[in-house]
Formats: sequence, structure tokens, C-alpha cells
Amino acid sequence: MVITGMGLVTPVGESADAIMSAMCEGRSGLSRPPQDHPLAECLEVAGFAPPIDPTSVLPPPETRVVDRYVVMALKAAADALADAGLVVGRDADPFRTAVIVSGTGGLATLEDQVVTRTQRGRLGVSPYLLPGMLPNMGAARIAIKYGIRGYSSSIGTACAAGAQSIGEATRLLRAGEADVVVCGCSEAPLFPTLADTFSNARALARGWAHDPTAASRPFDRRRAGLVLGEGAGIFVLERAEHADARGAAAYADIVGWGATNDAHHPTMPDPEGGGAAECIRRALADAHIAPGDVGYLNAHGTSTKLGDVAEARAIRAAFGAHLPPVSSTKAVTGHMLGASGVAEAAVTVLALRRGLLPPTQNLDDPDPDCDLDHIRKAPRQAQAGYALSNSFGFGGHNISLVFGPPSTRLARAV
Repeated sequence: MVITGMGLVTPVGESADAIMSAMCEGRSGLSRPPQDHPLAECLEVAGFAPPIDPTSVLPPPETRVVDRYVVMALKAAADALADAGLVVGRDADPFRTAVIVSGTGGLATLEDQVVTRTQRGRLGVSPYLLPGMLPNMGAARIAIKYGIRGYSSSIGTACAAGAQSIGEATRLLRAGEADVVVCGCSEAPLFPTLADTFSNARALARGWAHDPTAASRPFDRRRAGLVLGEGAGIFVLERAEHADARGAAAYADIVGWGATNDAHHPTMPDPEGGGAAECIRRALADAHIAPGDVGYLNAHGTSTKLGDVAEARAIRAAFGAHLPPVSSTKAVTGHMLGASGVAEAAVTVLALRRGLLPPTQNLDDPDPDCDLDHIRKAPRQAQAGYALSNSFGFGGHNISLVFGPPSTRLARAV
């Protein structure tokens, strides 16, 4: 199961290389909302993705009835398919091509329509509310645009959804139910009501308005909470035989994945990291590798007090004396909810292929309770045989993905 295409929309750019460069060079995508922005009174800091002209991905009449998360999903999918050099119907059987694209859905559209109903009454509500807000519409719109007629789904496991979409795509390919899967996640959480709920739950970093680029500090002693970001990430996965038959080059193999649940609390992780540790163990077992074979780990690393400690404990429990070098991408992108897992998987793939491990920015004073082999300050040169990426979500959902060198005849230059 190989990755032949990647498309990304993030606060630091629209490619895996852009995120990798930002991590290695210490450039952040986090900023204060503009004074006239609807979020100016809700958030001190956020990760804003670049604006996208909706008419670049949809015909004008359709742009009036889609949420920003769908626009970002379509942009990332277009880039991923172009990157893979794949045209459905020419290079792949439409009925053997699948799409699994997840996310929270168009909650900003729902909020807008609730306000409209309050102001204008029942007749003011758009008949297109449901196709504007449903979480499956990213997958549906991609299927419609590209004629994908096989298995189609959307996964609702919160911040684990993007990584789980990749895992489930791997399951489909292994089972022989598809030759190609377009998979990933898109999230557009930057609107007032969702910002307010995170703020009122005291989950957001506070006190960094003077220096927004320093607000997200995974594993640092001064971390104060997460920073919301928006974005999308789409992969094109193929069976290696299918990629070889069409002469496609691959970035990497997905050699294993694991999924567990903490069964602990709706929002808080298991403080001992037991569920996450078992998830990592299952991913390693699925990949048929030992802990010492992993040369890099991209952590979920949200910069929350409880989450970072729980993940550090899980990593130590799963790897024992074979701790791999660890870093977190969210210091430069913010937390893009489920889309983070896809962006972080892309960074993990580049780190594996380049032998260049990116550092966690803002990790100035590591928390002793997060005692890991942190990559700090500067990238680290190291050849990794395999690399692993963690994603965890509200509800206790845990996903770990393991990547290895591509098994196709051709390897993508990275």
C-alpha cells in the first residue's frame, strides 16, 4: 500500500515540503486574527490557511452552497491526484477507486443558518443546509467531481479522523476491495461558536497575544493549551502492483497501523497513556517490526497539559529502552483537528525518506514529565528504517500509522 500523491492546505503552505521547511527553519503559521475578523474577540492566536477561490474547484453556482471545509478538501484532492498523475477512468477503474475523506463538517454553515433563522424566520433557512454542513460532503463532492464510484465514506473520530481515514484506506487495499483510495480529512473550525467552546473549556493557549508564534509549545514546561488551526490533507493510496502497472512513483509504504480506544473519558486522555501505548504496539505488530526499528516518531503533541504527558507515557511504555527521536508538527501549524493527522503523516514520510528529522519548535524547556528523545532547536540527520505518526481524538480514539520505504519499482524524489 503506497502513497503516490499528497495534497495539503495548511497555515504554513500547500505542500508537505512547506510544512517540513517551516519546522526546520522555525517559521510559524500562527498569528493573531485581524482586528476586523469575526474571531478577533474569541481567539488570541489561530492558524489560518491561505484563502482559496471556490470557483477554482467548483462551478460558480455550486460555490454558494458549500462550506469552506469542502473547498479545502477539493483543493487538496486536486493537488493529490495531480501529484499522483492519476485520472480516474483512465488510470484507475472508477468502481475500484474509493474515497474516505473525513472531518467535523460544515459547522460554520450550520451556525450561519441558525442566525439566519433567528433573524428572518423559517423561510429564511436555506434548502441547501444539509449538503452544506454534513461531514460526508467532502468525500461526496470529491467522488462527484472525479467520478469515483467505489467505496465511499467519512469517519467521525474527531482529531483521529484523518489518520484513521488513511488506516481504513489501507484496510480496503489489503482486502482487495479497491486499487486506489483517495483519503484524508478537511477541517474548518475557525468560527466564533467553536472557538468559544474551546475557550470556555480552557483548552486554548492564553497569554501569547504578544508573541503568537510561540503559543503552541508541545512538551514544553510553559505550554498552556492548544492553538486552533484549519486545513486539509489528502493522500492517494494504491496497491503497489497497481502503481507499478501504470509506472507511478511512490513516496512510501504504509506498512502498519493500529487503533484502540482509551475507554476513559469523553475529552480527557487516559492519564497513563495505556490505550495509546497499546495502539502503538498494535501498529508495530501489524508492520511486523520491533520498537528499535522505528527511527522517528511524529507525536500528536497538542501542547495541552494532560495530553502531552499522557502521550509521553504511552511512547515510553510502548518503546521501552528503544525510544525513537520525537517531534510535533503542531507548534507551527496549530491543531487542525482531524486534518492534522494527514499533514503530520506527510511530514513523517518526508523525514523518513530524507533522513532529516524536523524539530519541535518552541520546545525551550522540556517538561520533565514528558521525558523523551526530543528533537529541539535544529533538525537532526538520521537514517530511519521506519517512522511512526500518532493521532488521538476526543472520545479516546487512538490511531498510529507506520511508514516504510516504497515497495514500488519507482521511488518519488523528495
